[in-house]
Amino acid sequence: MIAKEAGEIVDNNADQGRANPSTNVRVEVEPDGTWPHSEWRRPAKEEDDMKRRSLLTGMMAATVTPVVAGCSSGTQQTETAAAAQLAASAGHITEGTAITEVFGDGQKLTAVALKYDKEIDAAKLSPSAFEVTDRTVTNVYANTEPAKAAHGVNGQYVVIELSPLDHAARLYEDSFSGSSSSSQQPSAATSSSPIPSGSPSGSPSGGGPGGGGGMQEPTLKTASAEVTQVGSVTTVDGDTYAAVSTAVATSKVDNLIVDDFQQLKYTDAGTGRSLQYNLFVPENYDKAKSYPMVLFMHDGGTASSNPLITLTQGLGAVVWASPSEQAKHECFVLAPQFTGEDDEGSDGNAPALKTIKGLIDSLADQYSIDRKRLYTTGQSGGTITSIALDFTYPDLFAASFLVAGQWDDLTQVKPLAKQKIWAVVSQGDEQAYPGMTGIMDTLEAAGAKISRAVWDGQLTPEQFAPYTARMRAKNTPVNFVALKKGTVVWSGLEENSVDNHVCTWRAAYTIEGIRDWLFEQKRR
Repeated sequence: MIAKEAGEIVDNNADQGRANPSTNVRVEVEPDGTWPHSEWRRPAKEEDDMKRRSLLTGMMAATVTPVVAGCSSGTQQTETAAAAQLAASAGHITEGTAITEVFGDGQKLTAVALKYDKEIDAAKLSPSAFEVTDRTVTNVYANTEPAKAAHGVNGQYVVIELSPLDHAARLYEDSFSGSSSSSQQPSAATSSSPIPSGSPSGSPSGGGPGGGGGMQEPTLKTASAEVTQVGSVTTVDGDTYAAVSTAVATSKVDNLIVDDFQQLKYTDAGTGRSLQYNLFVPENYDKAKSYPMVLFMHDGGTASSNPLITLTQGLGAVVWASPSEQAKHECFVLAPQFTGEDDEGSDGNAPALKTIKGLIDSLADQYSIDRKRLYTTGQSGGTITSIALDFTYPDLFAASFLVAGQWDDLTQVKPLAKQKIWAVVSQGDEQAYPGMTGIMDTLEAAGAKISRAVWDGQLTPEQFAPYTARMRAKNTPVNFVALKKGTVVWSGLEENSVDNHVCTWRAAYTIEGIRDWLFEQKRR
């Protein structure tokens, strides 16, 4: 626990718990204790990176005992031998790891890694050798670690990639989850490579928690899968592991990027308010260096008491902590988890805004964070809170990335005319589009130089690149992008204001050029 003058930071990681063991149909699992992914507290970080990013439990293969009746002794011997072979084959798999990734529409289970007792011959593996309950297998290869890779190599692990379009892939669910899909959207872990993704999540335009009316609190399921080796597997030694009918249940979870965040709690001494938050610290943090920090604030539809929700709802928080992004822009990432409008501050709530400001100050005091390179971004209600912070504390942020939001009282936004802003909305969003247009007109009247453009909302990250390059070349302090109506809503959704709204941030946070622009800004 670290106390600061502005408030108190409490480490939730110190509160350890016991995992609830999964119920496996055909394989017993023996837990050795940690928080499961669905719990909102996280275990303390381990020295070993794999342990830090996995939820550990033990697993043993089931032993099959044959039941024989009315058979000759020869038949009995044959069946006994077959059963022994079956049990032995099942025993070659020593553990299973579920691998998750966060997409624009939420976290999904996208792969399973099985560990064998010997190295597996990558050249002799076939996708048809494995089945995963209720899932579509898209690729199978061997690896030296339980991780996805571009190419297979001989190793003890067999990685089974799964389609993120499967209904059973979804771990994050909210009121807007449905049957939409987009083949153009990447996950945060893959960053620039288009990967199929699915259903929407978020809140309608209009701001804070509950703005859409009647929205249920989002949920996060524990990642788990059952895998059956239905074909033979060959080791590098030439041994053949025969097909088995026993399914293996995963016992570990590797939540890519999400597990790299700490879950903490801040209490502000001035307001007496507490705020849960997620913090990403650069992997090779050096207190002798100075780092920027990005503040991400979620939309009202993801208000929750579970701090992992803001990390798993979409790309807004995790994209900044991805390996590819950190390689270019090593930074801290701060992602508060608001429980409702009272602590979010999207209504201009002064105590809530002061608490958020106090949290930022406390972290800047605790770590080597450059106060001249603080950035804010948010979607919907998170953008509204960013705007409120911008005019309440005009010297706080070096730049703001505003997505799918607005502010009703235009007289209050005039201080933003002297700030660096990049805003993205959708023309089909009946509140955020006219609302942000009004803000831009107000800032322009106050002397701000603004570049405006209309872009196709379903471009890939690579296709967005020339558009952002042209806008950045104009070197204006304020940039305003409207995504063209009819190009934003994903397949399976309706062309209406709400779906335009929730699909805006699925596109916005994939645009690498805007992220690069943000880090170029520095407060004087």
